[in-house]
Amino acid sequence: MPKKVAIIGAGPAGLTAAYLLGKGGQEVMVFEKDPEYVGGISRTESYKGYHFDIGGHRFFSKSKEVEDFWTEILGDEMLERPRSSRIYYNGKFFSYPLAAFEALRKLGIIESTLCVLSYAKAKLFPVKNPTNFEDWVVNQFGRRLFNIFFKTYTEKVWGIPCKEISADWAAQRIKGLSLSSAIWNALFKPKAKSKDKVIKTLIDSFRYPKYGPGMMWETCAAKSKAMGVRIEMNCGVKDITLENGQWKVDTTCGNFEGFDYVLSSAPMREMIAHVHPKFPEHAFTSSQHLGYRDFLTVVLICKDEDAFTDNWIYIHDPSVKVGRIQNFKSWSPYMVPDPAMACYGLEYFCFEGDGLWTSSNEELIALAKKEIQKIGLTQESAVVDGYVVRQPKAYPVYDQDYKGNVEAVRDALKNYPGLYLVGRNGMHKYNNQDHSMMTAMLAAKNIIAGQELFDLWDVNEDAEYHEGGDRGERVVGRLIPEKIRN
Repeated sequence: MPKKVAIIGAGPAGLTAAYLLGKGGQEVMVFEKDPEYVGGISRTESYKGYHFDIGGHRFFSKSKEVEDFWTEILGDEMLERPRSSRIYYNGKFFSYPLAAFEALRKLGIIESTLCVLSYAKAKLFPVKNPTNFEDWVVNQFGRRLFNIFFKTYTEKVWGIPCKEISADWAAQRIKGLSLSSAIWNALFKPKAKSKDKVIKTLIDSFRYPKYGPGMMWETCAAKSKAMGVRIEMNCGVKDITLENGQWKVDTTCGNFEGFDYVLSSAPMREMIAHVHPKFPEHAFTSSQHLGYRDFLTVVLICKDEDAFTDNWIYIHDPSVKVGRIQNFKSWSPYMVPDPAMACYGLEYFCFEGDGLWTSSNEELIALAKKEIQKIGLTQESAVVDGYVVRQPKAYPVYDQDYKGNVEAVRDALKNYPGLYLVGRNGMHKYNNQDHSMMTAMLAAKNIIAGQELFDLWDVNEDAEYHEGGDRGERVVGRLIPEKIRN
């Protein structure tokens, strides 16, 4: 008999689960609070025919299952794009990932020598068991390179000192990368066929939908609907209640009941507050201490007078507020309808309600025009139009307490059978799109099988399932059948 499943959030995790469950013959309803867009932070918005991402999303995964899913949804509509990104620091542009010889050359002989000596010191006297971002990066690159290439940008992103950010975030985002690995990569480029061995940060190409990542999720939603999945837009969830082994979901567009499972990719802090019976006090309080970082994108439509080829540029200059600049035409030429024009996205990291967030659109566009000229990417006079997108809860904050807070919630979940937390905000994991999708894939497999074959929390940052250190070969003390492993 088909299971009845409620999915909260139509982002990559929610729609991946919806598609696979619909394909598996289950009865599925998706509740999405956005009135127009699916895809969550992976959506693509548009303005006067120009398309732009909310952050920029590469489609690259070490998981064949994820890559196959993308191909199944979009097929030939996926482009192969060259990866190009740089760092702007002290009036100069540096390749990113760091091209060691270029970086040392542009820093100058004295600063380069000090950086190398600083790196040698970090290797000889590393911080043992680093717990914060600063100590982790210093161990990998040395303190001088940390101060130049990591500190300013990271504190722009998070709004807190690097000492207060967990080392988990560094290990996740720049896994396997150090000054020595950057030099090695410069000398010996990894072969294209050894994709599973490439450090994600060092990839030089990726796939990308012609009209942005939202195209993937709009198509996925349409295909899910064709299989009978019901997707309710402009439908926020108010409460979810477990009664007599089944779930009831109260929303702004009506009340629905009789669900066997609920999958939620909504922010953990918000979701736990809406669950009944209420979570135990310790778990509930822990969930409310989880933090989020918000951001906004100022889109500038410009005459393409000063073209640059980067997909994005990290701005490490403390004299400007912008943190990162996207070049949507370099992501895909189809994003910009007029080849004589360019479309840039200036990203400002902030907290909802602070000075940047509450600035008027006109003020933000004026700021972005001024700062992009100061950086030297184009002139204010080249800008013909602007648009602003605000994104609350873009990033779950990895502060020093986040891990214990999440663990308290995880421990309490065992008392709520059928409730799965999936995706970036659902699990409070600063992950990539493929990780979010893999957690949804495993949840779908559990539901279709009618038993807990996989623990979603054992998906690593490369979207690989590693249970108990045995690479997913064993689950709950028994071997997984071959057909499930594949």
